[in-house]
This record gives sequence, structure tokens and C-alpha cells, in this order.
Amino acid sequence: MTKPFHPNLNIDALFLGPKSENAVFFREMMDYAVSEHIHWRSGFHPEDSALVTSVDRYEHNYRETLYQTEGILNQLSAKLKNTSIPFFSPRYLGHISSDTLMVSNLAYVMAMMYNPNNCSYESSPTTTELELESGLDLCRMFGYDPQQSWGHITSGGTVANYEGLWVARNVKTLPFAISQHPKAKDLLNHKSPQQLRNMSTAETLDLISELQQRGIFEEVRDMTCRGIGVKPEILGKLLVPQSKHYSWMKAADIFGIGQENIISLPVNENYQTDIVQMRKIVFDLIEKGESILAMIAVVGTTEVGAIDQIDKVIALRQECEELYGESFYIHVDAAYAGYACSMLLNEQGEFVEYDDLVNHHRTIGIMPEGISWPKPEVYQSFKALKEVDSITVDPHKVGFIQYAAGAICMKDKRILDLISSRAAYVFEEKNDNTNPSAINRGILGSSIMEGSKAGATAAALWAAHRLLPLNINGYGKIIAAGIVTAHRLLDKLANLAPIEVGMHRFEVHIMPFPDFHMINFTFKEVGNESLTRHNALNKRLYELCSYYTGRAYANDFLTSSTILDYKEYGDTPQHYAEKCGFSRSEWEKTRRIYVLRAAVMTSCLRNEEHFEEFWQKLQAIFVSKLNQLVDEEEKKVRRTTSIDKPFIAVRS
Repeated sequence: MTKPFHPNLNIDALFLGPKSENAVFFREMMDYAVSEHIHWRSGFHPEDSALVTSVDRYEHNYRETLYQTEGILNQLSAKLKNTSIPFFSPRYLGHISSDTLMVSNLAYVMAMMYNPNNCSYESSPTTTELELESGLDLCRMFGYDPQQSWGHITSGGTVANYEGLWVARNVKTLPFAISQHPKAKDLLNHKSPQQLRNMSTAETLDLISELQQRGIFEEVRDMTCRGIGVKPEILGKLLVPQSKHYSWMKAADIFGIGQENIISLPVNENYQTDIVQMRKIVFDLIEKGESILAMIAVVGTTEVGAIDQIDKVIALRQECEELYGESFYIHVDAAYAGYACSMLLNEQGEFVEYDDLVNHHRTIGIMPEGISWPKPEVYQSFKALKEVDSITVDPHKVGFIQYAAGAICMKDKRILDLISSRAAYVFEEKNDNTNPSAINRGILGSSIMEGSKAGATAAALWAAHRLLPLNINGYGKIIAAGIVTAHRLLDKLANLAPIEVGMHRFEVHIMPFPDFHMINFTFKEVGNESLTRHNALNKRLYELCSYYTGRAYANDFLTSSTILDYKEYGDTPQHYAEKCGFSRSEWEKTRRIYVLRAAVMTSCLRNEEHFEEFWQKLQAIFVSKLNQLVDEEEKKVRRTTSIDKPFIAVRS
């Protein structure tokens, strides 16, 4: 369990720093990590003789091999320094990447040298327990009961989403398997086929204990989809928001659900799942006799940082159960914003009441006057997470852990019996049930999608959670720093005067205020009425502010971009196109808008003085990039044909 940390936690002491300010400490601890491993090796059965002597080490080929090793590492270092992305710098405002915690880097290196494989407890007795302990940390943060829930680390949010759909699929087919087994069908003979297709997750899992007592659980399980394959008429529809991550389309393919069984849920102007449309779709399916495999909701979309109204999704499921006796599985993809839940918890892990939250943030100094987070509906969404069936969260995003570190949390660990290659309860019966670690030993390797996996990642996450508890005074402080910077940057962009470059003037337009710290904005040339040219202009700006230039390390500002188009979002992006001044007919011709995208995760600019210095530099960079762009286009115009159109309006 995470131990509450002293509230005087200093964020600057957590990272190596943009200028390697903590280099001395980091180097000392890195040396400690390596030295400890060296001593561990040399101390193992000291009576054993050394297999390599001093004479051997001075032999020519021996030394030559070491020199070759050094040369290869020199080459690798040069490659990494030349083209890697400087996520550590506040000049990088792009993807959901940032500097990583020193403690996680050190813990990773320390554990990496022991090379534990968390697929098997036998090869990772230490880090397997660290993984499961870290998983329960996350379960507690979301409000799950740690005695009933379960979580573990995955390679990323994609695999965590796969596991969420995996368990949803297997839960869905258990009632039908029970109804067809001669020794079990009496448990459900009072239900119609329609009711069997729409049982709640809790009701379905309650049947597992009875099947185990009758000694037929594995027989019944072999009659679910894991034994007889997927039957689409039983599984039903997968409801996924338009704001979905691409992993859901791949998951439907992998699990044999089929693209035609995915129903897209429209989003509103703020890119949250449209509650009215969601309700209509669900009730229409029920009236048609269709079943719903699962409802997917998103807490932090990767394009605009939107957070779905999870409390409304829960309320809809409850309404379906009460009115129709039908239910469905709910999985929340909180890969991006999941860790922000820590900003709402006190040191006891309890939600601070919303009316007290702003004052609490002010009191501990993580939110200045004039800035508050979250919006009331976002707060309610986080508070409702404890009611969903499973949650994806990525420590390698807002957990500031190095790649690869995704995670999934499941509300009810009994669900593992339906996906495990061996029944989890068998291991529990053979172990001491009073010892949680003894129970854990039997269930990790047999109950996850991946095979071999790095135990070093578990060590990194565990160490981070020990230093930074999942509450306001721990992770909350770092996450708040990024939110504060995002708010300030949004305000500056919204009020930025038009930038004049020769005869051209450019305005900045921002998208609606985000639920989290993802900023989307565009530069529009004053007088330009062509959305196509507007998109080309912003695409070129992205190229000038990204790795596309060839050597990111030499660039003075780095960001990312995305395209909001009709195929994914319907006409929702038109609202932003109109805000930028483009007509409906112009949207109809193009049906896409290219935007610059910045996840503001840096903690370096929380000081207002530092931020103002950064903002002055950023304005100068914008002017410089726009100058470069105008120069390029004017040169192109002088040699182009009349058929080709420049992406800025050329002034005579």
C-alpha cells in the first residue's frame, strides 16, 4: 500500500531536469544501482572460483572485444543524440510524452540487470509481487475495493484495451454455456435467450462460485467462446465513441467480433460522447432485441483531451437494468488521463468534495488564483470510475514512467477465472489464503495476454508509487503543474494579437477549452477563405516544428498534429472550422481540418516567471516559422504554374 508522503514534496527533485540539474545525484544513484548488482554477483557462493582470470582479461582478443563493444556503444550514443526527441524540454509540447521520473529510471536499471521475466513467478519472485502491488495501487486510486479488484502492467494501453474486451467477451458467453450444460442449466432456466444475452457482469460472476462447488466450472468454461469459438449473435454490438483509439478496431479484428458489429457513438462539440445519442442508440438496440457486448468510454482522448461523462454511462446501464432487466459491460479507456484521478484524492485516498477541491488545491499551492481544475462534470466522471468493470491506464503517459508501461484494472478479480489458462481459484486453494503474495504467485502468468514481460517495468512503477503516492500531495502536484501551464498557454494563445509577416497577417484559433491538458490550435491567414489552403499552411507549420526537419535536437520548438475529419467525427469538426471563419460550403468541400496538437505535460513552467520567459521565446519562434513559411511560398509562387495554388494568400 502506498505510504503517504510528506506534503513538502519538491517537484524539481523528481526529474533529471532539462539541463541535467540533478546530474550529480542521478550519477551517484546510477553507480549505486550498478555496484549493488556487481556485488550481488560476486557475493553469490564466494567459494566458487572466478572463471575469468586477470591474465585472461589482458589477452589481445579479450581487449579487442571490449574495444569493439565500446565502439558500438559510441555509435549508438551518437545516433541517439542526433535524432532522438528531447521530451525533457519545455520546448517539446507534442505527444503525450514528457521527462521521466529519476526514481523510475534508476529502479528500472537496478531491476533490469537481474533480468526478471514477470510471465512466470519462478523467474521473477520479486518483481511479480511488485507488479501486482502496483496494480492494486491503481485500483485504489480509481476507488475499487483492493480486496476484490485486480490490476497488472501491460506493454501499453493497446494491450490493456485488448484485455478489457477479452474479459467482456468471455463474460458475455458464460450464461449461454451454463444454460447448455446438463448439470448447470437449472441455474438459469428461468431466463429467456434475450435475458441470457444481457446479464450484468456481477450477476454472471456470482454464478462462478456455484459452478466451482459443483465441480463443473472448467467443463462449462470450455463451452464458452474460449472453447467453441465466437458466435456473433451471442456477443452483440460493441459501442465505441468516435473519439476512440485505433486499438479498438484492431481488437474487434483480433477477437473475431467483426467491424460490422462495432457501433460508433457520436461525440458532441467538445468531443465527448454525446449522451443523448448514446441513450438513443442503446434503447434502439434493446427494442430490436439486440444485445450489447460492451460500452467503451474514454477518459482523456488522445486528440483533444476530452473526458466522457462516465457517471451518465453508469446511470444509463442502471436504467437499462431497472427498465428492461438488461445490462452490458463497461470498459473505460483512461490511458491518457487516468492518473489525473490522483488530483482529487486526499492523503487517505478519499475523494475531496468538489466544493472544497479548489480551496484545497490553493492551500497546498498547486493551483494559483484564476485557474481551477476540473470542471464539475469531469470531477463526476472520475468519481464514477469505481462503478465500471475495467479501466485502462498508462503509467508511461501521465505517470511519467518510461516505456513500456500500460496497465489494466479490473473491478472484480473473479473475472480472471474466465480468461486464465488455468483456474485462478485452484492456486488460491493450494496457497495460504491469508497471504496475499502467496495468492498472487499463481495468477499473473496464466491470466494475462502477454507472455514474457520485463519485470524491470514493475520495479520502475512500484518505486514511483512509493515516492509519489496517488493523491494530491504526490502525483497530483506534478500533474497540476502541466494543467496550470496548459491553462496559461491557452489564455495567451486566445489573446495573441495577429502576427504580421510582411504583407501577411496570421491569427491563432484555439479549440474549445479541453477537459485535460491537450491543446489544439491553428494559425489562419487573415483573408484566407480556403480550408484546403488553411490545412496546408498548418501542415507545413507542423513540419517546421517537428522531427520532420531532420534533426529534432536542433529545432527550437517541437509539437505534434492531427487531422479531425468527417470519417472519424462526422460534422463535429465543422464547429471549429466555423469558429476559424470558414463557411459551411467550404467544410462540405474538404470535410477535414488540420490542427496543431500539444500535450502540455511539462512541470518546468509552473513558475509564472519561467512561463513568461518561455512565452516570449515562443512568440518569437512563431514569427520565425511564419517568416520561413512565407519565404518558401513566395519563392514557390514565382516558379509555379497557374494550376498550383499556394497555401497562403499571396499579396500583390
